[in-house]
Amino acid sequence: MSAKLRRQYKIKELLNYKFISSHEDLLKALHRDSVEVTQATLSRDFAELGVVRIFTDRGPRYVLNADESGKQIAKLVGFEIISVEHSESLIVIRTLAGRAQGVAHYIDRLNKPEILGTVAGDDTVLVIPNTIPNLSKVVGMVKQMMAEPPSFKKKLLL
Repeated sequence: MSAKLRRQYKIKELLNYKFISSHEDLLKALHRDSVEVTQATLSRDFAELGVVRIFTDRGPRYVLNADESGKQIAKLVGFEIISVEHSESLIVIRTLAGRAQGVAHYIDRLNKPEILGTVAGDDTVLVIPNTIPNLSKVVGMVKQMMAEPPSFKKKLLL
């Protein structure tokens, strides 16, 4: 796991389990856990993770905004999918090496009634639609995930 992913995981963990009301509080908590980070990097992490400041009866608090973080995850999932193929009843998604479980987890969490479930290996996801007629709809959903690549992928394609 990269240093950035470790740091962002720790930020999410701290925001979920501690009352963090300022950047300074979070910086101190990260430093206690031996995570060195600058104010500028922390601000970029907040933007990427969808961290927002809310007001509670105890005062202001930073939390993960599920809507914003979900958009960021959707962009990453689209980047991780290489191809989508299907038979008459099943869908096979090829992903970057080691990313199939993350893609399958994301698809499962969409809670779409057209999807019974997924099975993931290392770089392959098996998607099981609830009915044969819904197969094309599910394939369309997956292809839509791939349609909007993140800005850094667009740059690679140019």
